[in-house]
Amino acid sequence: QVQLVESGGGLVQAGGSLRLSCTLSGRTDDFYAMGWFRQAPGKEREFVASISWSGGRTYYADSVKGRFTISRDNAKNTVYLQMNSLKPEDAAVYYCAAGPRAGNRSSEYPHWGQGTQVTVSS
Repeated sequence: QVQLVESGGGLVQAGGSLRLSCTLSGRTDDFYAMGWFRQAPGKEREFVASISWSGGRTYYADSVKGRFTISRDNAKNTVYLQMNSLKPEDAAVYYCAAGPRAGNRSSEYPHWGQGTQVTVSS
């Protein structure tokens, strides 16, 4: 079984930065790609970024390219999402997910964290 725990969310002013972390525990001997998704009130969950197990391939939603960076430290079983130049429209609950490939669809990820709230004030 795999457990994912996110941290690092909070309140930030527009233009500010936050770094989210997601730590994986349980069956960490399997090779998981990781993804970040977000869901704002009244909206569907959307893809933000993903990273292969090795970290050699990363993918981003167009809305966050150039502002967000996904990375991972496999020695710590942790994936990060560095978010810079935050905008009010980035406010959402952010979820990390683990799966066999670094896709952009939530259905590709069988394992999910509980989410962490990001609030951006204008």
